Amino acid sequence: MPVATPAAALGLPCPDFTLPDVFGRRRARDEVLDGRANLVVFFCNHCPYAQAVEERLIALHREHVPAGLRTALVCSNDATHYPDDAPDRLRARAEQRDYPFPYLVDESQGTARAFDAACTPDFFLFDGERRLVYRGRLDDNWKRPDQVKRRELHEAIAAVLAAQPVATAQHPSLGCSIKWRQPAD
Repeated sequence: MPVATPAAALGLPCPDFTLPDVFGRRRARDEVLDGRANLVVFFCNHCPYAQAVEERLIALHREHVPAGLRTALVCSNDATHYPDDAPDRLRARAEQRDYPFPYLVDESQGTARAFDAACTPDFFLFDGERRLVYRGRLDDNWKRPDQVKRRELHEAIAAVLAAQPVATAQHPSLGCSIKWRQPAD
């Protein structure tokens, strides 16, 4: 059953974090999110919603990185119960798909909790001062890229990079719930 993201208070600062990437290198927020626009995406390997937007997300990043977009994917799922989301499988997917951005592993799930992340994918766009300016969906058709009419995240990124306010309506992202670790685990 899909989960939608809750409304977010815009203007909040980006939570601080230091997480290992899928290659084992520790990456700090200020290192990976040092752009004029900064995108954090809670993501995973197993979710069909995340899989459906993966190519569009890569293309979106590549389109805007020359103008100053920085992107980080974060997997916070409990890999004990979802082995496709284990670090070695995350690394294999990042290599196979040639991810142009870091894929971070949030084993403690503390970063997901700090962001109040709800699902995969869950998109958080911050400006150059790392203030939240957009939390919503990638576009208006997660399943059928050929039927997309509105690219809300693209519009929001373009506005931030042009030093304009984000006027794009913020519709919730839809995806698989984050797979929280159970207390007995």
